[in-house]
Amino acid sequence: MASSTSSNPLSSGTSVFTTVPDLFFIPEFIFGGLVWTLVASTKVLIANPQGWVMFVSVFCFIFTTLWFLIFISGANKSSIWPTLDVVYHSLAAFFYLSAAVVQAYITISLKSFTTTFFKEYQLDIAAVVMCYVVTLLYALHAIFSTMRWKSSS
Repeated sequence: MASSTSSNPLSSGTSVFTTVPDLFFIPEFIFGGLVWTLVASTKVLIANPQGWVMFVSVFCFIFTTLWFLIFISGANKSSIWPTLDVVYHSLAAFFYLSAAVVQAYITISLKSFTTTFFKEYQLDIAAVVMCYVVTLLYALHAIFSTMRWKSSS
């Protein structure tokens, strides 16, 4: 029985706040929420794919919240959880990268409207920056989760 506990390297309870890569949960919440807020507060001036950016930010925010609660509660003790952790954070990093590219494209294409909608343009620029920050956070989380997963097998 002791071997099944030691084979799972995932933290649980309050140790989630002190271990890498689980330490990235909090910045993922904060910056992911900022992306969601910034994109939601802009005006849709032309038909654009910002719906994808909203989907990614809302999906990852909700799923990361659930993931965090699973880790805090200690329900992540099965041997499949390290693999699921790598898969989720890799997928989230890929989704956010695609959302960041879409948001950057929309922002560049709206540059001609800056004289009329300067505030929205600034919000779009901030959303692009936050998208790339969140992409980096999820990518780092995925890399460190992969290292943890590899060292446990």
